[in-house]
Amino acid sequence: MSPISLPAIATPALLSSIRAHPQLPLQTWYFITGVTLSVLNRPDEIPKVFQYALEKGAGRTDTKPEHEERLEIARKMREALCINALLALKGATPPALLDEPLGYSPTARPVEVYDIPPSQILHRGQTFFDKIYGKVSKRVMGQMDRSGTEDLGITARLMYGYVLSNTSVLTPAETSFVLLAGLIPQDVNPQLKGHLKGATNNGATVEEVRAVREIVIRICEASGMRSLGDSVPGGWGWRSDVAKL
Repeated sequence: MSPISLPAIATPALLSSIRAHPQLPLQTWYFITGVTLSVLNRPDEIPKVFQYALEKGAGRTDTKPEHEERLEIARKMREALCINALLALKGATPPALLDEPLGYSPTARPVEVYDIPPSQILHRGQTFFDKIYGKVSKRVMGQMDRSGTEDLGITARLMYGYVLSNTSVLTPAETSFVLLAGLIPQDVNPQLKGHLKGATNNGATVEEVRAVREIVIRICEASGMRSLGDSVPGGWGWRSDVAKL
């Protein structure tokens, strides 16, 4: 059986409109788009986004980037993606923009894993978690600890410590934008509500958060997602309105 031919999502018209959004934080459109496509299981579209950013630049106007900006684009894309999406991105990345194993690490995570006491990294992660969730952080972590297995709380602490709280490549606000882009396609409003507010706790403005939400929904709709109501009880989409600030 031959592979199904899927429709294009990351068209030049869509990318141009996303990049030009006046409230979207500068130089974030490409990795927000990449994360959304990754969660939509369309890693095949990510090279298009990357090439568009390398040709047009990370800003709102067409400016062919120099090497340092191209390297920043590549690193932010890599920091935001995982597994299949990363492999698709690597296939489209010029060798000069790759960070190879045993070479320079922009995140210094190998040092954090092997040379820094875990308690120090876990404390940093807890601080990051507390900042996102604010006054409800203890309750949220407690719910995970009492989820029926302590592994959920442990996994969250490891993720926040070793991954999310490392802000060497993405700022705290940009990390929150990645989380929003990952949650909206999954139709998980309970988690999304906390991270919408958490993005403002991480330094984003309300207008910026709303803009990120808007473009992620636009990408999802371009992929075929729709609002599901009583007349459309099944299918691929959102079962209720996407949470908002």
